[in-house]
Amino acid sequence: MSNDGVNRTRRQLIGVTAGLGAIGTGFAAVPFVLSMTPSARARAAGAPVEVDISKLAEGQMLTVEWRGKPVWIVSRTPEMIDSLKNLDAIVADPDSAKSIQPDYAKNASRAIKDKYLVLVGICTHLGCSPLAKLQAGAASGMGDDWLGGFFCPCHGSKFDLAGRVYKNVPAPTNLDVPPYSYVSDTRLMIGVDQKEGAA
Repeated sequence: MSNDGVNRTRRQLIGVTAGLGAIGTGFAAVPFVLSMTPSARARAAGAPVEVDISKLAEGQMLTVEWRGKPVWIVSRTPEMIDSLKNLDAIVADPDSAKSIQPDYAKNASRAIKDKYLVLVGICTHLGCSPLAKLQAGAASGMGDDWLGGFFCPCHGSKFDLAGRVYKNVPAPTNLDVPPYSYVSDTRLMIGVDQKEGAA
């Protein structure tokens, strides 16, 4: 065999070896790259959740999961919002002074925008998940004088349509308001605080 044939064979073998080495390096690198990306569990532990509220009708509630907890988004009707002032005397913490909510939700409606209520759907008594009883009156199964809200059947705690706890029930504080912000008029970001002046 001539030197030219040997060199050609050598070049081909070097090329094949280099190619296989590159492929092997790629396969070997995959586990290391994957180990650097956060797991689904890690993402669930703290990742913000973007929610489309464009199809949420007035008087309806949407539930999403954030940090392993249910978060309720309620599109309140004008009547629901008006009913809140009638409950100040029968809720335990009408001004939410002892409750958990961001500064931008420390107001009568406990929300950035009155129409949309955002709450962590976990009772502040023992961590049960209350039932949404949004309808007012007897249709809710809560009695004629019920103005709408949430009821925890485990121990009887009741909350109004701002998540404020009624007096003389086991739950010690209002339902928590998580950090959230508006990405647009129809999209919310749960887990990211609203910037001052943006709404």
